[in-house]
Amino acid sequence: MKRDLTQAELSAIEKCKSSGEIPAHIAVIMDGNGRWAKKRGLPRVAGHQRGVETVRSVVETCSNLGVKYLTLYTFSTENWRRPITEVSYLMKLIVKSLRSETDELDTNNIKIMSIGNHDNLPDEVRRELEYAQAKTQNNTRMVLNLAFNYSGRSEITEAVAQIAKDYKNGIIKEKINEKLISQYLYTKDIPDPDLLIRSGGEYRISNFLLWQIAYAEIYVTKLLWPDFGSEELVKAIYDFQKRERRFGLVSEQLQKNPKKTKNAKILSEQSI
Repeated sequence: MKRDLTQAELSAIEKCKSSGEIPAHIAVIMDGNGRWAKKRGLPRVAGHQRGVETVRSVVETCSNLGVKYLTLYTFSTENWRRPITEVSYLMKLIVKSLRSETDELDTNNIKIMSIGNHDNLPDEVRRELEYAQAKTQNNTRMVLNLAFNYSGRSEITEAVAQIAKDYKNGIIKEKINEKLISQYLYTKDIPDPDLLIRSGGEYRISNFLLWQIAYAEIYVTKLLWPDFGSEELVKAIYDFQKRERRFGLVSEQLQKNPKKTKNAKILSEQSI
């Protein structure tokens, strides 16, 4: 069941919006579902189920904040190595979640996208993802981007292989550069993340958006994903607003000319 944000949460969101820049793109490594369940003597699947409730809260908070892109690390290629019962449950959970949430997301003008290799997904999962994306394709309030069966290294490897093929066949005639490579990635239509959040307290990237997070600010919280919510998300954004984003410049350059921050960001995006 969907939980609406409380008045206190909505007030905190409005305060956050007025306090500084809201990141246009937030990427999240949702870690800690299994540990959350274990601490309570519950099966790991209980943590995943509770984690879905956190996703609802985070999506609603982001859409109210004015975040334009939210990318969630939903299922990595490495996750196939987990116990078969857990993987089977996760597949069923994503199908159930898409079926129950797509209409609500569509009503709220949120577009669903998905990145990753979907060729070897179970048919039912692939159909639900395709349906959700087709139904919401014209929505404009926010993009909810699900990284499903995703690997950052595989994404780059596939891009390089396709570039080599297109170069050999004469499709690519210009010099190969960072901007060209970006156009061959799963995220070609999505700007790079401004903020990367990881729950669960681990300080690693876990093969997530390796190319795209070159200039992302990173926020790690010890909160396990089922305990993460609107309050912690707002806290992460407050932390982001305090950062000095230099994009290769030095502090003195930005202090002399604050506009250089925006220009440096534009240059970094053009080079990628």
